[in-house]
Amino acid sequence: MRKECYEEARKKALEFYEKAAIVLTDEEKAAIEIADFGLEDLEHIGLILVTFVNTDRCCAKEMVLFPGQTCPEHCHGPIPELHYEGKEETFRCRYGSVYLYVEGEETSNPLGKKPEGYEDTYTVGHEIVLHAGEQYTLVPNTKHWFQAGPEGAVISEFSTKSLDEYDVFTDPKINRTPVIE
Repeated sequence: MRKECYEEARKKALEFYEKAAIVLTDEEKAAIEIADFGLEDLEHIGLILVTFVNTDRCCAKEMVLFPGQTCPEHCHGPIPELHYEGKEETFRCRYGSVYLYVEGEETSNPLGKKPEGYEDTYTVGHEIVLHAGEQYTLVPNTKHWFQAGPEGAVISEFSTKSLDEYDVFTDPKINRTPVIE
């Protein structure tokens, strides 16, 4: 990702945090992560986040999705060599709306849309719609993806330890670790 793109997304994300009344310190603002997943298609696929805490027992993050932007399909499975059963996570919508897709009976006429050109990398289709103040908990190893509604979304994540570098994505082209040029 180009540095200019990163800075533009960071600035835009700060506006969303303000809309959601999420107060960030200067340190947290400087630590905002822009994940384009190595696809360089941030408008359609990406996630902006700030991590408040990530210990052996718990993790808390605030995430931003721009209007229509999607966090790609993935799961947080067990990592036997680390004695880790996978991440349990709760998403709580703070602003806007978010369309969460999980395993289960596919929803007919879903509100969200799979990003064009990536349709084959989105395999789960049971839709859960979250509006501000609503939340949903995923058990470890649940395949999922999510997309912001037309006004964008700010989502709190409360979870067990986060090991993002071990996330398993359906799209083999994804690189979870951002690279800034």
